[in-house]
Amino acid sequence: MRSYGRTRRMHREKWANRMAILGITLVVFCLAVAINTKGSDLRRSDREYAAREEDLRKQVEAEEERARELEEYKIYVKTKQYAEEVAKEKLGLVNPDEILLKPAQ
Repeated sequence: MRSYGRTRRMHREKWANRMAILGITLVVFCLAVAINTKGSDLRRSDREYAAREEDLRKQVEAEEERARELEEYKIYVKTKQYAEEVAKEKLGLVNPDEILLKPAQ
């Protein structure tokens, strides 16, 4: 009878050990799935951020080009040629040595 109790106890301990190993394996597997899922989300976010960064870089370049054009226009506005053009177009003024030809109506 003694051997029967010992065998039964050893069998129960083996079963408990197997269940513990199975539980630990299941937990590790769940963690691996969770980490893989989160990693794929992070990779997708990284690609989106890289595309957005490239778009913003292009916008910065376009704005820098626009700033250069505005600076050139600012310099042009201060010239005598610009003042004459505005006087002719908006005010209808002419230089004293110019001859105006108006079409007959």
